[in-house]
Amino acid sequence: MRAANEIDFWRGLALTSIFINHIPGFYFERITHRNFGQSDSAELFVFLAGWALRLVVSSRSNPLNSKRLVLRLGARALTIYMAQIVITMLALAIIAATSMVFDNPLLLEWNNAAAAFQEPVPTHVGVMLLTHQLGAFNILPLYVVLMLGAPLIAILHRALPGALLVLSFCAYVAALTLQINFRTWPTEGYWYFNPIAWQFVFILGFVLAKDDGLGAFARRHLGLLRPIGLVVVIIGFWLAMIDFEPDPTRMPDPKLFFVFDKTFATPARVLHFLALAITFAGSFAFVHRFAGPIAEFLSMLGRNSLNVFCVGSILSLCGSVARYALGGGILVDLPVLICGVGCLGATAWLSEWRERLRAG
Repeated sequence: MRAANEIDFWRGLALTSIFINHIPGFYFERITHRNFGQSDSAELFVFLAGWALRLVVSSRSNPLNSKRLVLRLGARALTIYMAQIVITMLALAIIAATSMVFDNPLLLEWNNAAAAFQEPVPTHVGVMLLTHQLGAFNILPLYVVLMLGAPLIAILHRALPGALLVLSFCAYVAALTLQINFRTWPTEGYWYFNPIAWQFVFILGFVLAKDDGLGAFARRHLGLLRPIGLVVVIIGFWLAMIDFEPDPTRMPDPKLFFVFDKTFATPARVLHFLALAITFAGSFAFVHRFAGPIAEFLSMLGRNSLNVFCVGSILSLCGSVARYALGGGILVDLPVLICGVGCLGATAWLSEWRERLRAG
């Protein structure tokens, strides 16, 4: 297994935050960084996915031709798709069992699950098509779409590297201006994570990952960019503390350029995330020096991100069940946190143990 590094560390932190934030009303969600600015772990998770793609595409130790690249990325998309189906089915079973145990049919409405029980035939088709998504189980469908488009991104980067970010930005602007999004089915609505908008965050991670182009510029001028990023982070913190939220009715058109909308990854959220990334870039060495075990633990989670994310999603739902059964408060939430994070660690350790067995 690779040694602890900055990318795995931040990905592990994002996974831990997602587990915590997906438990509604959880005591410890107030200390995650989404409460201190306009972005949250979703931006970090998608950005690092793009970063990881660039490392695969540009690998010098294991260069991939176009055919092998398409096969590898297609297989990854299929793996993520299967993971989404499995955790969705498990979540529906947990929600149904909770409703039966507590004899409360209203619990079947948790996490946008009502349609699966009221109209099971079309809804199960929708689940397979990714057009019906449970609440808190809706980021992997975005990831599937991004990975299906990853071969095109990689090939375009190899052919016209300067055009990739421009085309991505144009699609992002079009999505915000025209409010383009994927529709859900059979329930009426739209995807919570709009792939047309979120691809821009993914592409930013891809472009900034290597020591050329925009990534090289950012590294050369990090000393200049860091104070600017810190100012943006402070402003974002102040806006969060005063609970400022732009009123869409008072914003000029196109309104999505001026609000803090997560579905469309609006500019304020992207700018805040980039400011965080600039401000804390390179801080892993400091964390690893003074909090080595924590850095190693989070890096282990990040190395096994898909397995940890899937288990974390189910654990978040189980945490919600525990809070419903026992009531909220620190006396319930602390054991939930300890058990949950411990299970995430066990998932990562078992994943690496299995890989060591295969290698042996």
